[in-house]
Amino acid sequence: MSIGIVCLMISCSSNDALEVENQVTQDALSKTEINSLIKKSLETTGDFEWTKQNAHTIWSALKHGEQILTVGYGTSATDYQRSASSKNIKEQLVALISQSEKQGSRAKNELFSDENINVLDIKVENLATIEALLKDSRVRYVEPAGYTAFTAGAEKMASSAGCGYRQNTINANDYRTIAPGAKLPWAFDAHKIPQAWNHSTGAGVTVAVIDTGLSPEQKWMNQYFNDGYSSGRFVQKYGTYVDSWWAWSNNYDGVNDKCGHGTSMASVATAPRNNDNLPVGVAYNANLVSYRAVANVVIDDYHEKRGIAEALTALGNRSDVKVISMSLGSPFSISRVKDAVKYAYNKGKMIVAAGGTSTSFTTWYGVIFPASMDETVAVTGVQEGVYDNCDVCHKGSKIDFTIQMQRRNGTDNKIPVLSYYNGKENYVGGSSIATATTAGIAALVWSKNPGWSRAQVLQKMKQASEFYPNKNGDYGYGNIDALKAVQ
Repeated sequence: MSIGIVCLMISCSSNDALEVENQVTQDALSKTEINSLIKKSLETTGDFEWTKQNAHTIWSALKHGEQILTVGYGTSATDYQRSASSKNIKEQLVALISQSEKQGSRAKNELFSDENINVLDIKVENLATIEALLKDSRVRYVEPAGYTAFTAGAEKMASSAGCGYRQNTINANDYRTIAPGAKLPWAFDAHKIPQAWNHSTGAGVTVAVIDTGLSPEQKWMNQYFNDGYSSGRFVQKYGTYVDSWWAWSNNYDGVNDKCGHGTSMASVATAPRNNDNLPVGVAYNANLVSYRAVANVVIDDYHEKRGIAEALTALGNRSDVKVISMSLGSPFSISRVKDAVKYAYNKGKMIVAAGGTSTSFTTWYGVIFPASMDETVAVTGVQEGVYDNCDVCHKGSKIDFTIQMQRRNGTDNKIPVLSYYNGKENYVGGSSIATATTAGIAALVWSKNPGWSRAQVLQKMKQASEFYPNKNGDYGYGNIDALKAVQ
């Protein structure tokens, strides 16, 4: 699963300079120049923030991003939650922008306004408008929502990052059969998950997976979600992603997985335990809420940024949701997603996020966003029996936990999960699968202790990890012992 294909996004090749810049004024920075700024910031600080850029850079990026500007507003720098006062501020800012842009119809210019957080998207063409907004105390940030750092040559690769409708025959050494006839992935034994099931199976806890959706073909994640030892729970599917090249489209794409990644993540967290000789999930009695919020695992498209934020705020508003799993990310910060993460976090949700997975030539890059946020629980994958990150997994000081997901028995096989296709199975790895596995363990702990807060559940998970009370500089508290976590 490729989450952090950084060198494909930023100018890592001299060929980028040959890219043709269409419909860009001579005064605007080229995409190559903007990407150079992004690359430099990533290499020196580990992040890139539009909030630290000047008006000219932001305006230049707008020229390459359909001129869609995201405006975060409020009564202060930390005022991200919608209120009566912020609603008035929003109306005032829209009027200011319309006047500066000399636009006759506000309805044509305002693209989207979030109902839960203080964020709006609006068309902006003039540099003077950006300058005015940056000076306005009611504005928390402005970002070019439609800008993607992908170059022309990498855009096609990025569009399918982490996707694949694969199926595999699982090697007999990578599972053992448990009652009533399910496959127990090898990694579950490594983390003592079967022993933890004597104390908790996730019943009564709802796990949400924000990803590419859920396959309509895999009946064990749909109509037969309750089967065998899995009973009395529900699966719900929602969609907040708009699959359109046209930014002004508001036609949601539905709930079905068109990538394969989301189905795999939901499977390892919650797949049923039955007699069909298929891989079981960690919390096989937990409820599942699936959100199709993205097209793939790299958050770069305008509609993906918006889709994730909408999913997070919707889940934040649900009292039954305890754990949110996000096996996706961006090489650098996205302010509207930051707002949404904080919104869900302040509603008591545990947000588990992938530390990053990439190709071998981008392993210099650290923990990606939003796993880099303090409000998330960052997870990465390691090899079986050793603290050596998987061949495509990121590591760093922001990591909280690790999951063993790559074998060292000569096969390099990953964790068995349900495939996109009905009754089929597959191997999936990277920090993605590690994240969803951790979300399942969190559900086991919360199910055993339903009255606990997020802080209590997280503390118990830390205490059950190998390095506690210390924290390793690259691997956090280390591998989680699920049995200790539920005892």
